[in-house]
This record gives sequence, C-alpha cells and structure tokens, in this order.
Amino acid sequence: MKHKKLKEIPKFKSEDEERKFWGKMDASDYFDWSKPIVNPVMPNLKPTFTSISMRMPQFMIDDLKMIAHRKDMPYQALMKNFIAEKIKEEFAH
Repeated sequence: MKHKKLKEIPKFKSEDEERKFWGKMDASDYFDWSKPIVNPVMPNLKPTFTSISMRMPQFMIDDLKMIAHRKDMPYQALMKNFIAEKIKEEFAH
C-alpha cells in the first residue's frame, strides 16, 4: 500500500487559531494513522484558564491569606491547590 505525502502542520499563534484550523481540515492529510504515537510527550501543552468570580466571607479570605503567608505562596494559588486536592479526593471515592 502506497503512503501519501503528509502535509506539514503549521505553527499556530493561539489555541483558538489551532481549533479553527483542525475544525476545517482532514487530520488524515497530516498524520499517518498506521503509525500511532503511544503516550506522546507534550512539554508545551498548557491548560486553558478561565477567570471566575465568587463571593466569600471576609474571614475566610483572611484565613486563606494567613495560611498562604505561612506557606510563602499567593492565596489564590493556595485556593487552587485546596480545590484540586478536594477534586482528587472526590474522584478517589
């Protein structure tokens, strides 16, 4: 069976640009599906972040800031860590 010449994947300026590209293109023009990459390493992959706003009692924010100060980290990073730990714990059940 003869393999067709694969097209080169362009460099994208943003995740949105890449999403639009792959929404219109046939991936088989860019990848050889007969030779899959098992467990690919993607060192530049970054999660998409969304800002949220939430109302919290002032005492909770003050307590978070004190804990964060003891741990020498920003309180918002501490909040993300606490939430991530709880999510992991919930999925473990």
